[in-house]
Amino acid sequence: MAYLIIFSPLLGFLIAGLLGRKIGDIASQVITCFLIFVSTVLSFFYLYLFINGSSVLNFVIFKWIASGDLNLNWSIYIDTLTSVMLVVVTSISFLVHIYSIGYMQHDPDKPRFMGYLSLFTFAMLMLVTSDNFLQLFFGWEGVGLASYLLIGFWFKKPSANAAAIKAFIVNRVGDFGLAIAVFMIFKYTGSLNFSDVFQKMPSLLNEKIYFLGNEGSLITYICVFLFIGAMGKSAQLFLHTWLPDAMEGPTPVSALIHAATMVTAGVFLIVRCSPLFEYSEVAKDLIILIGASTAFFAATVGLVQNDIKKIIAYSTCSQLGYMFFAAGVGAYHIAIFHLFTHAFFKALLFLCAGSVIHSLNEEQDITKMGGIYKKIPFTYIFMIIGTLAITGFPLLSGFYSKDAILEAAYFSNSYFGGYATVIGVLTAILTSIYSWRLIYKTFHGNYRGESDKYKNIHESPLVILIPLFLLTLGAALSGFVFKDLFIGNDHQDFWRTSIFFKDEFILKHPPLWFLMITPIFGLLVIVGAYFLYIKNENILENIKNSNLPFYNFLLNKWYFDEIYDFIFTRPSKAIGSFFWHKGDIKFIDGFGPNGFAKIIKIISERAVLFQSGYLYHYAFVILIGLTILLTYLLI
Repeated sequence: MAYLIIFSPLLGFLIAGLLGRKIGDIASQVITCFLIFVSTVLSFFYLYLFINGSSVLNFVIFKWIASGDLNLNWSIYIDTLTSVMLVVVTSISFLVHIYSIGYMQHDPDKPRFMGYLSLFTFAMLMLVTSDNFLQLFFGWEGVGLASYLLIGFWFKKPSANAAAIKAFIVNRVGDFGLAIAVFMIFKYTGSLNFSDVFQKMPSLLNEKIYFLGNEGSLITYICVFLFIGAMGKSAQLFLHTWLPDAMEGPTPVSALIHAATMVTAGVFLIVRCSPLFEYSEVAKDLIILIGASTAFFAATVGLVQNDIKKIIAYSTCSQLGYMFFAAGVGAYHIAIFHLFTHAFFKALLFLCAGSVIHSLNEEQDITKMGGIYKKIPFTYIFMIIGTLAITGFPLLSGFYSKDAILEAAYFSNSYFGGYATVIGVLTAILTSIYSWRLIYKTFHGNYRGESDKYKNIHESPLVILIPLFLLTLGAALSGFVFKDLFIGNDHQDFWRTSIFFKDEFILKHPPLWFLMITPIFGLLVIVGAYFLYIKNENILENIKNSNLPFYNFLLNKWYFDEIYDFIFTRPSKAIGSFFWHKGDIKFIDGFGPNGFAKIIKIISERAVLFQSGYLYHYAFVILIGLTILLTYLLI
């Protein structure tokens, strides 16, 4: 059955990709959805097994590499952590496949799109079921390829191509860090199998290496490079710039890749490698610092964005920051719990945004929306529930997972634990502000778009609404249902060997005032946001029009793109242009193929002069040639 989980999406990709035009759109959609459904059902079955105490399962597909001491299998490794990730990946992917039938109904390339979705799912499943770093790297690069194809799906749009290339290049930076970590692991342990590497790491605690002239702990360097890989894939600060641009892809892509699955691969990597990170306080402090800073940065930028998808994209970036600093304080299980709940409410928000866009004839600017909640009541209700979940409203999923992260940071002994706590609380308040801004601007007030469009606004079809309903159930119930299992007092029994805790982790109860901060401010924001975004819009408009540098600073995303353009892009273009014009065109082409062609052309032009048509000219040439030949022979 484990083989079906992995290879059903691959089969769907091959059928839709190779035979899609022959079997037609409907057949491609039905086949890919059915095969993902098979994977989803089996994933829940394996999660059920591990909830009931199953031991680790490892199914060897084939012997992969045998070279010297290196022996790697292509395997399907399933433990508690993998079973949770399988449920997340397959269930979200299945609902996105179903949703895509309605959302992409007018697209002429539906089989190609469904095939790409299935290819991505296969790559992600290979990543989470790997039992060695090389197979993980294969899945890691596979999801990078699939995301490139999906972001640039509408390849006739220059902006989509640019976004796909940007995502590909930025991720290569992170992937380079991951590759260095893998090389170092093999050099010092002689293996890439997780079990062997994790078993040998304690013996390397005192191992020192020199890197760029600085002596440091081997394990710290490995962990830092692993984290660089995670930063790229999970869009953490400094390597985050690709994520908002990736919204150029169709909305189902945003829900699948950039909300629920691919961007969580970095969190999965950190948690999978907890036996390494537990021995490096420096690396854990770095994770806390970057994760908390990312959470705050993305939340501030989300406050002023007007593209409905980009607001949710920055929200994703911010929530990933929570997951990372949870892992940084040693609460790996809480990081995975938030990953689990986040997958449902963030996919719900993205797909609800897609329903709004679909209903408004591809309009994405929230300043051109408003007053449409009566037109699309089901989408409105679902999006309200998703918003309440992400803002940590009591009894919904985000309330349990986000509060657990803040509590873990509050009691952390880490150097940056206090920083993470303050930033986490502040970011939670900012999350409420931009989330309710989106709701009020989109659904309430007066309609600000073109008047003729308002008449045509309609609710989405059932094929879109059914996935939204199922995601709403997940957003509402996943936290309450799984909190005791994932982060309760017996969490170490559930996670067993999946997550390594050097010291026993006990989630303590903070003071009542700390527990009440986020719920109270969350409720105040609902009222305050209504006052500012509906009743008295002029207050914020006056602030915005006053040319305050702070507003432009946020609107331009802290100028990261401009800084990178100045430091990296322009110099690279200048150097490339120099070598292209001076080196390639003038030197290589000038003295190479073009040079030889020019010489031959000159010779041919001179040789043509002998072709006069007069017999005595030809006789003269023959005589000269014969003279040269005889002279050569005599010499």
